[in-house]
Amino acid sequence: MAKNEVEDLEAVNLAADWADISQGLRKDLGHQLHSQWIKPIQVGGFCKETGTLDLFLPTEFSANWVQDRFADRLSLAWKIAKSDIRNVKIQVHPGRRKIPDMSLGGDGRRAANDGNDSSMIAVAAGTIGEQGFTSSVGLDPSLTFAAFVTGEANILGCNAAQRMAATEKPQFSPLYLKAATGQGKTHLMHAIGHAYLAAHPRSRIFYCSAERFMVEFVQALKQNQMIEFKARLRSFDLLLVDDIQFIIGKASAQEELLYTIDALLAEGKRLVFAADRAPQALDGVEPRLLSRLSMGLVADIAPADIELRRKILESKLTKFAPLEVPADVIEFLARTITRNVRELVGGLNKLIAYAQLTGQTVSLQLAEEQLTDILSANRRRITIDEIQRTVCQFYRIDRSEMSSKRRARAVVRPRQVAMYLSKVLTPRSYPEIGRKFGGRDHSTVIHAVRLIEDLRERDADMDGDVRSLLRQLES
Repeated sequence: MAKNEVEDLEAVNLAADWADISQGLRKDLGHQLHSQWIKPIQVGGFCKETGTLDLFLPTEFSANWVQDRFADRLSLAWKIAKSDIRNVKIQVHPGRRKIPDMSLGGDGRRAANDGNDSSMIAVAAGTIGEQGFTSSVGLDPSLTFAAFVTGEANILGCNAAQRMAATEKPQFSPLYLKAATGQGKTHLMHAIGHAYLAAHPRSRIFYCSAERFMVEFVQALKQNQMIEFKARLRSFDLLLVDDIQFIIGKASAQEELLYTIDALLAEGKRLVFAADRAPQALDGVEPRLLSRLSMGLVADIAPADIELRRKILESKLTKFAPLEVPADVIEFLARTITRNVRELVGGLNKLIAYAQLTGQTVSLQLAEEQLTDILSANRRRITIDEIQRTVCQFYRIDRSEMSSKRRARAVVRPRQVAMYLSKVLTPRSYPEIGRKFGGRDHSTVIHAVRLIEDLRERDADMDGDVRSLLRQLES
């Protein structure tokens, strides 16, 4: 095997080990700490001579934080996973610019220019330099409105976000984006920042997570710099605060955020907040702040349905051209990875990276083999009983008809649809499915599956019925 191929396989193996280690740390540390500090880690090279593995983080601040608090745990986990690793070196990614100070002190012209670590404060400030007007933007350049794929589940949030970034004054402020993890709310916040800066080139934008806001607030409090902190915070034209649920229980920080919201709204500034729950569901937040968060527009971003998941995957395929990904693989990923969009795209990226690094062809078998961790985490166990109940409610027939011998068309077709869905959505074999439908032979189930597949291609009404049932069962 050539040297490059060996290195590629080693990289794949390290990536697989890291996926297992990261998942274990997520269970130990909890979602918040894992997302903040562990998830941004990138696995670097491994030196066999010294037994040293490089782990990279995007900023010096995050590298120091992880080194101080998690170095021993990471080192132990890697030694267990790979016996020839003796040392773990945590450092700033060599391709990243080191950021000496994350505080809001000073003249405010520095920015945390790292879009991949949403916990960091990002300041976009227009400045006049020797070579004319320039902008220092701390937003992820890939997270724009052009890159955001819309569907029924997220169209309200996307339209509201675009309105917030438009030149004309929005009809509502603040905008509150509510969505579960990985459904696109952070993408929209970055997109608002990019679009607003394009429409208002001399504007000042402040982007951070609620937790990071609290860290800076406490730091300013300890250093007796609250006056400067307040003045700087209220000088921005657009305030973007992500993961607002993490400000729960911090009374002093809540009060400062409340006063900041009032000050910015009084001056006609724009505010955007994002969280994984509605304002009214934020326990530990004082009523005055809750009223401010919900006084504008609360835009829900629902979990992506299967049509949107297909569109997202197809949009991502353009960057991998001319690599071919079969349609059955896209359908399999869209139907199986349902928890959130981030996992969906991550699954596609992992599959394609593995295929490219090993020289294999992307196939359904390869997807099932290499995405077992993602697939098992997303697989909601849908039962045949649940399918029968849903189909009977949809077609308004009695549940007993699923097992009856009646052959009236009004009964036979729903029964065949239920058999088809049982094969698509469950791991049950044809004989097992037949037994759940009144002890029917496996050949009857095979006939039903093929018939519904054929009808879906020829009959738009049948295809619509099946799509509607799939949405109900997968939601």
